[in-house]
Amino acid sequence: MRIATALDRYVLQLQADGRSPLTIAQIERHVRLFARWLAEHKLPTDVRRVTHETISRALASDAVRLRLDGKPRSPAASNAIRSSLRTYFAYVHAAGYSSRNAAALVRRARVGPRPPRALTEDETKRLVAALDEAETVAERRDRVLIRVLLATGARIGSALAATTDDVDLAVGTLHLRQMKGGGTQSVPLDRPTRRLLAKHVAGIGPGPLFPSRQGGPVSRRVIALRFTDWLRRAGIDRMASLHALRHTRGHEVYRETRDVLAVARALGHRSVSSAAIYAGGMR
Repeated sequence: MRIATALDRYVLQLQADGRSPLTIAQIERHVRLFARWLAEHKLPTDVRRVTHETISRALASDAVRLRLDGKPRSPAASNAIRSSLRTYFAYVHAAGYSSRNAAALVRRARVGPRPPRALTEDETKRLVAALDEAETVAERRDRVLIRVLLATGARIGSALAATTDDVDLAVGTLHLRQMKGGGTQSVPLDRPTRRLLAKHVAGIGPGPLFPSRQGGPVSRRVIALRFTDWLRRAGIDRMASLHALRHTRGHEVYRETRDVLAVARALGHRSVSSAAIYAGGMR
């Protein structure tokens, strides 16, 4: 059985198990990355012929160690790839598609928690000021999306999956239906963000909360590229990802409350230990 065929069946199993769409999408990306590496090196793509040596070679290759821009992947990102391959090949073995688990020897690298990278208060003010100059339809959509991320700390994938029906302006909440690890969360909106959303929803009609020109949800890649441009327009000359907005909110909540439980509730963390990094990473 080909890796791609087994992957389709694994995705179906993950869906049946109730796994988060974001988790499933990540596993798909990582397994397809491995399959591309095999094809590029003219190695067998039949799951029965994949060995632990083959997986080790792939994990030690530039395809895994480096990002598309040639810079090293973070230890956490590399560990995520290791985990995806481990669970995929464990499934392949358990399902009887292969007589062995080719990834049984794969281990995650030990890494210490890294202080979350957030925008400073000054950078946040400059970004908001730049967004206030939005003129085009796409720019106004970006403005609302980024302000929502700053106000709620939502993950970008969760925000992009939201629809106009998920906004409750009367109560002042946004319901996130796709969360990492499954589950849902209703996040409160401050008054400025609620006003922005009210105007935004009235102007786009029913459907995806943050639509593309084609009408479907705007893609994460498009927003990531546009966010880089917004940073430039705000005069922020360092690299920052959309996930930095989540960390910015985490820092803000901890700065206001000095309570990691409050941070965990605000960001939807299941474990307080996940929120504890904000106590040690104050800027």
